[in-house]
Amino acid sequence: MYPNLYYAFKDLFGVEIPALKILQTFGFFVAMAFLAAAYVLTSELRRRERLGLLAPVPEKRVVGEPASLIDLLVSFVIGFILGFKLLGLIGGVEDFRSYILSGEGSFIGGILGGAAMAGWKFYSKKKTALDKPEEKTEYVWPHQRVPDFTIMAAVAGLIGAKIFHNLENWSDFVADPWGSIFSASGLTFYGGLILAAFVIIRYAAKKQINWKHLVDSAAPALMLAYAIGRMGCQFSGDGDWGINNSAYVTGADGKLAPATEVQYQAAVQANATHFIKNFKSLDQVPHLRYEKPASLSFLPDWFVAYNYPHNVVNDGVALPGCEGDYCRALPVGVFPTPLYEIIVCGLFFIVLMAIRRKVTVPGVIFGIYLMLNGVERFFVEKIRVNTKSNILGFHPTQAEVIATLLVIGGAALIWYARKTNPVQKNA
Repeated sequence: MYPNLYYAFKDLFGVEIPALKILQTFGFFVAMAFLAAAYVLTSELRRRERLGLLAPVPEKRVVGEPASLIDLLVSFVIGFILGFKLLGLIGGVEDFRSYILSGEGSFIGGILGGAAMAGWKFYSKKKTALDKPEEKTEYVWPHQRVPDFTIMAAVAGLIGAKIFHNLENWSDFVADPWGSIFSASGLTFYGGLILAAFVIIRYAAKKQINWKHLVDSAAPALMLAYAIGRMGCQFSGDGDWGINNSAYVTGADGKLAPATEVQYQAAVQANATHFIKNFKSLDQVPHLRYEKPASLSFLPDWFVAYNYPHNVVNDGVALPGCEGDYCRALPVGVFPTPLYEIIVCGLFFIVLMAIRRKVTVPGVIFGIYLMLNGVERFFVEKIRVNTKSNILGFHPTQAEVIATLLVIGGAALIWYARKTNPVQKNA
């Protein structure tokens, strides 16, 4: 596991660069996910624009104005937040996500960052200022709005992910509302997807962008972003893993080894404190026994069970001979569900890219994306650690319920799109 890029470079290249400790692995992959999604979305929108499926929209704007007080205040606030958090990272943090959502940071860094951003806004506006500001009409293409989409997705996605997580864990939220809101211990992907989609589609409607072509263009980008984001979960060991695989336990050397059912139960009892902290009772520890079959002997054991040594959340038992931060590993192997999602969603991205030119009815590609996403998440939930609901005697997780609705919604969207749209030229 690589809690931050310092550990990655040390392990992969044998070099120690202390400055890399401020670059958290999870945050790095989240940034890469947004950049990759923005690139794919821009490329798809450009392609549809060349085909005449999307058109620019005229917008009037005033040029040559000096920076207003609102401009300076907004720039200062953005710069303050960035400086507050970035300079605060220099001392190192144990959990990047918790730090980002906490009130921790550097006040001096915030002031410097805010002053720098406001100063740059004032300078850049002054450079282009005219004696008499002019009103101009510019044509803005959909692909030029990708930066707006990206920012909206980041903000709305984070808010939606937090809201849905707290709804799923309502009792924890009621017990500690403030801590639940500002803790990064729980982020629900589907909550982020739903709220971000709502905000972006509403924005697109205001900008006269055909929402069907927009979501079709976004489908491959979303699938790729999810796969890359899961790399952050896997490589950092952020706690988003599967249930115990009782066929493997962590030995005295800190490494996983095959185990009998008796050895698994002994490991659970020996590490009762760890399991009670995570599951409240030893009777509620979810597990499934799966020994790697001979037909899959070419795969490493960590493909079916992993103990996430040096995980970023410092969960598990102490690793022998390790001192300092990130010196823990899970006492029992778990199913590496982020790894499975990386593979499956990566393949789904290739599928969506392969069929996007052949499917000519707007809206169908996104419907297919919803169905693929729902199917993938529904089945991976069977081996993930998650809170279960009680619905008419059934006990699905929130993700299973939403995944089912996504499959149904995807099928409904395909039906609606085919019914209301004639076949068009290749999109």
